[in-house]
Amino acid sequence: MHSFSLAQPQTITEAIAATAQPDAKTPDAKIIAGGTDLMQLMKDNVERPDRLIDIAGLPLGGVEVTAQGLRMGALAHMAEVADHPDVRRDYPAIAQALAASASGQVRNMATIGGNILQRTRCGYFRDTAFACNKRVRGSGCPAQDGENRFLAILGTSDHCVATHASDFAVALAALDAEVELQGPAGPRRVALTEFHRVPGDTPEVETIMLPGELITAITVPASRLARNSHYLKVRDRASFEWALISAAVALDIGGGRIRAARVAMGGVGTKPWRLPQVEAALIGAAADETGFRAAAAHAADGARPLNQNGFKLTLMRNTLVRALQATAATI
Repeated sequence: MHSFSLAQPQTITEAIAATAQPDAKTPDAKIIAGGTDLMQLMKDNVERPDRLIDIAGLPLGGVEVTAQGLRMGALAHMAEVADHPDVRRDYPAIAQALAASASGQVRNMATIGGNILQRTRCGYFRDTAFACNKRVRGSGCPAQDGENRFLAILGTSDHCVATHASDFAVALAALDAEVELQGPAGPRRVALTEFHRVPGDTPEVETIMLPGELITAITVPASRLARNSHYLKVRDRASFEWALISAAVALDIGGGRIRAARVAMGGVGTKPWRLPQVEAALIGAAADETGFRAAAAHAADGARPLNQNGFKLTLMRNTLVRALQATAATI
């Protein structure tokens, strides 16, 4: 592992300053909190920061559920949110997505802010023996014609086909979550669906965060949709496995027909992938298998499958139908 110095700011202001203006002798600075992803990347020499800025002691934790919505401090642990009784009752897709993530030990350590910032599990990115445009811009993307069964079919480019890894972020995308940021220019709020960037020709730039910005919280508005939500994950094994396909669904049903819908999917996109075309097809449709399948037929619109992951086209439609059926059954 590359040697590094450690800073432990005592306030949010100090943390922002340390991130925005790293020491001249240690220009490559990284934020660390739970460290469950970053430390692995450092051990594999994928990340080689000169300086770590430890924010674990900052007052950015806590989970609060009010009539207005859910607010999760950036340093709240995954297990803390997943086990919160009000989250399980009013935001079930979020609790289910977190419970389906990683292992119990990791969920006890990992923070929700870190979760939405985790890097892709693309094997070419995580093995420095291979070229990767996310690590070194312009070096190439061997995944285009290589091992790409797990990789993305939506939001890809000729420079990157890496899938976004977070289950939690898929549920957030479906439930109209916002990310609260604070940086040198002050606080701002960004829709989760706009927080992550598609790779285009700059796959190394993964979010819209500006230099010096920290995630301070994630919020989700209260709604009938959030309460009637479900997260379904399809994977090769029962635990500690990344999604082949996942679906976060929220429905409002009345008189046997769908009045409103929110749909996002994981395992298919270079970022958590919201499906507005499916949502539009669901509104007014019968809340039955026929209506669900008609809407799910649009799930893969615009997809660009690779030589090993064309099966995801069918699997995402079928997964979405199952998720819609499971959601409707609870209403």
